[in-house]
Amino acid sequence: MYTDNPSGAAHPRPALDDKTLEFMRQVFSWVRAGQADELKAVLDQGFPPNLRNERGDSLLMLACYHGHYAAAQTLLDHGADPEIFNDAGQSPLFGVAFKGNEPIATLLLDHGANPNAAAPDGKTAVTFAAMFDRVEILQLLLDRGADPVARELSGTTALDAARRMGAVRTADLLAKLLGADA
Repeated sequence: MYTDNPSGAAHPRPALDDKTLEFMRQVFSWVRAGQADELKAVLDQGFPPNLRNERGDSLLMLACYHGHYAAAQTLLDHGADPEIFNDAGQSPLFGVAFKGNEPIATLLLDHGANPNAAAPDGKTAVTFAAMFDRVEILQLLLDRGADPVARELSGTTALDAARRMGAVRTADLLAKLLGADA
């Protein structure tokens, strides 16, 4: 059962035939491989740009995570939502903050990704950039209005997370910004 209407009323999901399921798997494979031309062709024909897999990963999430700028651009050009979180509470921006892909981070932010969007546990893209010592991504997020003192539900800040992970460069940047001891 799923809900996709404003009233929240559940209704049965229509069964998909094997051929349709295989085609959907093929589209996800194209995204993982960065095959933007094939992706564009099906999106031009009306394929839904916000389709998600069984883990809640959107096509855009996978394009971003695998570092495929052209595929991500194609999806965004066809209306993909950069704010869709997967079942693990991660957004495409979290994935590129973890991976350190500044061009795709910029692309997502330019298309409306919220630099302060938080997972259910309170982690943000700043948290991921700080934890994995992605200085350039952290600076980009801060330049785009990310909150450097946002706290996870546990009370941990990005500076705390960077220090805990041994991410010296991002810890230094945040400490300097916040006037804290490095």
